[in-house]
Amino acid sequence: MNTRKLGAAGPVASEISLGCMGVSGMYGRSDDNESIVTIHEAIDQGITLLDTGDFYGMGHNEMLVGKRH
Repeated sequence: MNTRKLGAAGPVASEISLGCMGVSGMYGRSDDNESIVTIHEAIDQGITLLDTGDFYGMGHNEMLVGKRH
């Protein structure tokens, strides 16, 4: 996975990110277990940038990002 430094002194992140808005049902029904598996597969593939926001599912998104499978 290619990475890039964010800004002059920022952290290094993968060039590809995982958009996590859909894992909390923002686009319709979602499955927590499948969402967790998807997040961990992305991490296993070298993705280090997870795009999330506390307004996705009223914080449910962050809870899923923090869970182990």
